[in-house]
Amino acid sequence: MVKDDLVYVIPAGQYGKEGVLALLEQHPEIKFVSLVGVDLAGNDTDEKIPISVFFDDYEKFFNGTAVQTDGSSVVLPGIATLSDARVDMKADPSVNWFVDYNDGNIDPATGRPVGTLRIPSFLCHATGYIDSRSILRNTTDYVGEQILALIKKYGIKGLSVNPDDIEKIVFTTATELEFWVKTPSQDVETRLLSASQKLQEQYWQRTHGVVRTALEQTVERLEKYGLNPEMGHKEVGGIKAQIDDSGKLIFVLEQIEVDWKFTNDPVQTADNEIQARIIVREVFRENGLEVTFQAKPIQGVAGSGEHTHFGLGAILKSGKFVNLFNPDDMNEEFMSSLGYGAIMGILKHYEVMNPFVSATTDSLNRLKPGFEAPVCIVTSLGGETPDVPTRNRSVLIGLIRSVDSPNGTRFELRAPNPFTNTYIAIAMGYLSALDGIKYALSSGKTPAELLAELSKKPGEAADYLEKDRAYRSEVDVFEEFTAAERDAMFGKAPRTVWENFKALELHPEKLDTLACPAFEKRIMESFKLGALNRWALELQFRIIPDNLSKVISAKPLHMEADTNPLEAERWTKINALRTELGRDTDKSLSIFSKIKKALAANDYDAASDLMVVMNDKMDELTDLYYEYSHNAF
Repeated sequence: MVKDDLVYVIPAGQYGKEGVLALLEQHPEIKFVSLVGVDLAGNDTDEKIPISVFFDDYEKFFNGTAVQTDGSSVVLPGIATLSDARVDMKADPSVNWFVDYNDGNIDPATGRPVGTLRIPSFLCHATGYIDSRSILRNTTDYVGEQILALIKKYGIKGLSVNPDDIEKIVFTTATELEFWVKTPSQDVETRLLSASQKLQEQYWQRTHGVVRTALEQTVERLEKYGLNPEMGHKEVGGIKAQIDDSGKLIFVLEQIEVDWKFTNDPVQTADNEIQARIIVREVFRENGLEVTFQAKPIQGVAGSGEHTHFGLGAILKSGKFVNLFNPDDMNEEFMSSLGYGAIMGILKHYEVMNPFVSATTDSLNRLKPGFEAPVCIVTSLGGETPDVPTRNRSVLIGLIRSVDSPNGTRFELRAPNPFTNTYIAIAMGYLSALDGIKYALSSGKTPAELLAELSKKPGEAADYLEKDRAYRSEVDVFEEFTAAERDAMFGKAPRTVWENFKALELHPEKLDTLACPAFEKRIMESFKLGALNRWALELQFRIIPDNLSKVISAKPLHMEADTNPLEAERWTKINALRTELGRDTDKSLSIFSKIKKALAANDYDAASDLMVVMNDKMDELTDLYYEYSHNAF
C-alpha cells in the first residue's frame, strides 16, 4: 500500500530534534521506533519501542543509553561473551531513516497502516564499536585520509588535478539486487530451468500478470523511499508461467533484478540495500509471491548475484567533482595511476578479501563455471584498447567506463550475492585498493607502466603483483582456458567455506596489510569465527539431512522380473552410491557419518574434504537417478 500522505523517509540532516518530533506528531500512525544495528553476519536488529519513549528520551537514543542488547542477540563471537555481553545501541543521525509500514495493522484513528521508524544505529561494546556499520564508516574515514595524504605527497600520474584543490575524498558505491520469485509451495524440474536458461528464454523478457504488477509496485515504492530506482527487469533464470482457467498466473518461477542509484556514502549504500530487500519481500508477498535472496536456491541453474560497484572521487574546493580513476584522455588511457593502483590492490589481496565476500556454502555454490559467475581472480579493463570498449562478464572484477559519462568510471565486483555483508565487503574492498594505491603513487610509475604490470603473464616478475600469476584477461576465461590453466594463472577457487577462510592463514602478510585501527584484526577474527561456526552447523544440521532425504527418496522403480538388464545394472550403481553416501555398514561409515565425526572432533580439514566428495557424489547420484527413472517405465 503506497499512499502519498505517508512519510517514507526522513533524509539525513534535513531535520533537527524539534523538526523530527514535530513531523512525528503530525503522523500518529508512526507508533514505534526501531534501532537498526547490523552485526558481523549482516543481520539487522528490529525491535518495537513505543514512539512515546522516543519523545521522552530523544537524546538517550543518540548517546547509546536508551537501548541495549546482549551478545546472544547478535553475531559477535569472541567479543560479546557471556561474561561481558552488554552491547549499547547508538542511533546514527548521518544517514536516512526509513519508515516501515505494516499493511496488516491499520491505525483506527487515522485509517493508515501502522509505521515503525527504523533508525540505523551503531553497536558499542566495552571494547569499542564492533558492528558492520561502524566498521565501514571508520574504514572510509581512514582510507579517505590516507588517500588524500598520498595524493598531496606524490600526486597522480595521468590525471591533472592539483592536490591543494581537493576538499575531500568521496566513495561512490552501488549494488544491484537479483532474486528469485515464485508462487508458494511450488517445485519444478531443474532440467526445465536449465534448458530455459540455455535457450535464453527469460533474460530481459517482458513480465506478465502478478509478476509485472509486483515489479512495477516495487520500483514505485523504492522511489517513495528515496532510493532512486533505475530499472527492474527479468534476469536469465526462470520458466514460462502457466495460466489457470480464470486467466491468472498460477505457476510462477522467475529471476528478477532491481537496480537503484549509487550514493557518495558507502554506509548509506549498504543501508539502502537492506531497505530494498525489505521492500521487495513485502511487495511480492502482498501479491501472493514468495521471494528468495539465496545465492544459489536451485542447483544447476543460474544463481543470484549482487554486483557491487566501487568508485573513488574528489570534491574540489570549487565544488567540482573529479573521478580519480579517470585519466586526462580517456581515449588514450584506461585509467590514472591511482585507478591502476586500486584494481591491483584488490586483485593482489583478494584471497583474504574473498572470505569476507563469500562466507557461506550458498555463496560458494553460486561461484561455479557455466553460470556467468566468477571463479577466477582476474580483471578486464573493458577491451584491448581504451577506444574500443567491450564487456567481459567472465571476470571477477571489471572496469566500467564511458567517455560520454566520465564521472561514472568504477569497478564492478561480480562475486557478492544478496546475502553478502555489503558493509564488510565494501570496507575490505577499499582497504585492498588503498594498498595498491600506495604502491602506484609512491612508485611514480606512469599509467602505461602500471598497465604493463597489470597485464603481465605468469612467470614475469613484477614490483607489486605476484610473479607466478596473471591478473588481466580480455577474453572469456571459461572458453579460452581449461580449468587447470585457470587455476595456474589466476589461482584455485575455494570449494568450501573452510577452504576459503584458510587463505587467512596461508597469506597472513596480506591480512596484516589490510588490518588497521578502523578494521581491527580482532574484528576480522570474530567475523571468521562466526562464519565457520555457521558453516559447521549448517553442514551437520541442514545440508546432510537434506542430502539424506534425497538419498532415501531414490528408490527402485523397475520390477525384479524386468527382462531389461540395463535397469538392474543402473540401479546397482545407484544403490552403491546411496550406501556410500548415507548408510553405515559393518565395514565402513558412510560419508555423512564421517563428516559428522570430523565436525565433532573439530577436524575441519577432514570435514571440508569430505564435503567436496559428498557434493560430487550427490551430483553423480542425481544424474544417474534421472537417467534411470526416465527409462524405467
